[in-house]
Amino acid sequence: QVQLVESGGDLVETGDSLRLSCAASGGTITRSTMAWFRQAPGKEREFVGAVNWNGGKSYYVDSVKGRFTISRDNDKNMVYLQMYALTSKDTANYFCASDGLEFSAVFRTSPSLYKYWGQGTQVTVSS
Repeated sequence: QVQLVESGGDLVETGDSLRLSCAASGGTITRSTMAWFRQAPGKEREFVGAVNWNGGKSYYVDSVKGRFTISRDNDKNMVYLQMYALTSKDTANYFCASDGLEFSAVFRTSPSLYKYWGQGTQVTVSS
């Protein structure tokens, strides 16, 4: 059973940068697609982006393209979300997730298709 723990959330100002981390334990994520989702109060959980098993490919929702980058360090069982040029629209609880599959070539954007989840870390961007 994989456990995921996010960290790095903070209160920042518009235009700031922030890096979120996701640590995996209890199992390996090295062969799985890892994704970041976010959920703002009163809204549904939204796909942010994902990275494939070896970090060679990634996919992002249009609203964060060019501002967010997902990377991973399989030796450390870690996944990261680097965020630049933050705005108030990025305020949300951010979750990392693993699809639990091996060597998937498809990026899935629906939360229901991800097997393991962290508890989330809050990012608040003040204007």
